[in-house]
Amino acid sequence: MRRLIVFLTTALLSTALWATQCPADMAKIDAMLQSNPPSDPAMLAEVQKLRAEGEELHNAGNHSQSVQVLGEALKLLEASE
Repeated sequence: MRRLIVFLTTALLSTALWATQCPADMAKIDAMLQSNPPSDPAMLAEVQKLRAEGEELHNAGNHSQSVQVLGEALKLLEASE
């Protein structure tokens, strides 16, 4: 019983942590796009697509995939600097 409680508590906390990571990543992407957007139009379009997809996943409650997609967008932005 104790293991079940620990497992459920851990699962709930990890979900909450993922949920807060998504908005932070979206804000970071928005700030990077505002201050120093990629000069390549194709890369800019890809970053915007990934950012929108990440927000949709976040709103749907799929936070782990959202963090992954937003991470891809951040990697593209960092590579373009």
